Amino acid sequence: MSKRYRFIILLIVLTVCFLFLWPSIRWYFFTPRDQQTLAQGSRQQIRTYSSEAASADLQRIIEASRTSDAVPSDLEYLIPIAKKTYRDYNLSVPSTLNSKTVLEAFSSRREAMDAIENKYRNEIFAIKDLQRSAVKLGLDLSGGLSIVLQTNLDSVSQRLGGRPLNEEDRIDAMNRALEVLNSRIDRFGLTEPVIRRQGNDQIYVEIPGTADPERINDIIMGKGSLTFHLENSEATEAFYRYYLANPTSTFDASGNLINQYIIPDNTMVLGVYTKDRYGLDEQRKNLDGTLSYIVVDKEIGLDGNYIEEANVERNNMDGKPEVIFRLSPEGGEIFYQLTSLNIDRNLAIVMDGRVRSAPRISTGIRERGTITGFDADSAANLALVLRTAALPVELEVASQQSIGASMGEDTINQGLYALLGGISLVLVFLLVYYKGAGVNAVIAQLLNFYIMFSVLSALSFTLTLPAIAGFILTIGMATDANVIIFERMKEEMRLGKSRKAVIEAGFAKAFWAIMDSNITTFIAALFLSQLGSGPIRGFAVSLSIGVFSSVFTALFVSRLIFDFGTDVMKSKDLSVSWTTRIEEANSVSSAKGAGL
Repeated sequence: MSKRYRFIILLIVLTVCFLFLWPSIRWYFFTPRDQQTLAQGSRQQIRTYSSEAASADLQRIIEASRTSDAVPSDLEYLIPIAKKTYRDYNLSVPSTLNSKTVLEAFSSRREAMDAIENKYRNEIFAIKDLQRSAVKLGLDLSGGLSIVLQTNLDSVSQRLGGRPLNEEDRIDAMNRALEVLNSRIDRFGLTEPVIRRQGNDQIYVEIPGTADPERINDIIMGKGSLTFHLENSEATEAFYRYYLANPTSTFDASGNLINQYIIPDNTMVLGVYTKDRYGLDEQRKNLDGTLSYIVVDKEIGLDGNYIEEANVERNNMDGKPEVIFRLSPEGGEIFYQLTSLNIDRNLAIVMDGRVRSAPRISTGIRERGTITGFDADSAANLALVLRTAALPVELEVASQQSIGASMGEDTINQGLYALLGGISLVLVFLLVYYKGAGVNAVIAQLLNFYIMFSVLSALSFTLTLPAIAGFILTIGMATDANVIIFERMKEEMRLGKSRKAVIEAGFAKAFWAIMDSNITTFIAALFLSQLGSGPIRGFAVSLSIGVFSSVFTALFVSRLIFDFGTDVMKSKDLSVSWTTRIEEANSVSSAKGAGL
């Protein structure tokens, strides 16, 4: 391959790596600390902040509108929104858009506040997405919580009617518990948790960053229930007649029904909830503005633990999303009896006392059911509810440890000192011992380091101390590859070969020695990544990436730099050692040829 194509390939690789690395650079160097704190908060905290900030901004523009002042500079994004609103209502856009005319474009103060709040919300969620794309710091670097949960597998047996559990049942219960915990913790906007099995009956949870232990316990220890109930439509109509006549005296401060006699004894009133703009639960409203409720039978038609799978698919006829769920054989029999005897009735899907959906039963369903009538986001949310809402096993906190951020900061500094110290010593050795060729090796090492971090950023990798150890080991391996190449070059130089011949022979003879050592290292790292977990897997992943990047920089980049000096810079000399140079070797060869 010609130098031109190799140079183009190198430029492409460096450009792609920069794109991979850019989210991490933006997050750690260009995102202010206060914005990082907001983005790492829960969705509830983001909603509270956005609402309060929007309210304050709305008050400012209202005050400015009273004197027809110009729109405050930080609120000028409202001007194009106002222009669009005027055009949408077929109104002429005022020649001068000041605070008063901008405010008049909105039909109400609520609409103006929503526009401002959307700006804050979108900005914070954009930063939140940026944080997900950046390299993250693990528990040992950023501090956080470490929790060991003990599972009570006997509770699973009780839910299954006392049937003893086999090994497959235990594994399934643990896997579903892991999925539920992942879903719960992620919904609260916490920094990428580490959740994995520990032994046969424990779950280990790591939550990096600042977190409230009591709040985390509430999330983890919540029972989590998913049940199916039949709606009592007559009772629902009777309830609404009473509710519309007594809107302020139907429920107490805790949301409990005050007059229990307005519905039958075997029923209960539940609110219907959906997701708001922040992904938080919000009670749905009817067309008349009243909150949405339905009355359902207290008797549980089907427990959510019988659901084995739930996914979103597209209808073959109209392409609309629908939720497909599959039940266990035992659950299928129960569900078939329930649905076949109650066709044309609504079946409420209830999670933690809140109705998520109430589809109409159109036919008897045995093991595979379909729920329609949703957009793509709502269908995905319902599938997640069906799959993860019911916690299949009771959990108890076996141990809990809090690691302070200051300890993590000290660990970061120590890790950086070790990493930079190791790199510095290696680079100094290469420069001192191999002279001009050492400069080549230093450039290759820096590019090696750059590529490794770029790939880790693309994978949204969580950086831990073992991962840093993998980096340091990779740097040593990359240096070893350069040393093998340079020593081969020395041998060729002693034979009196030209610069070009020395370079070609040095790389050719060192190729398989380098490949053999790196292939064996990669195989070991592959086994560690598959069989290990946590810190061991982090070490293995960073080592695997380092193997590929070090081979690329040692055999591809370093060779390109040497060839550039030979063919473009027209260099005849090759500086690889303090004792041997190309010119000296050629002199010795000429003397031998002359018989001197």
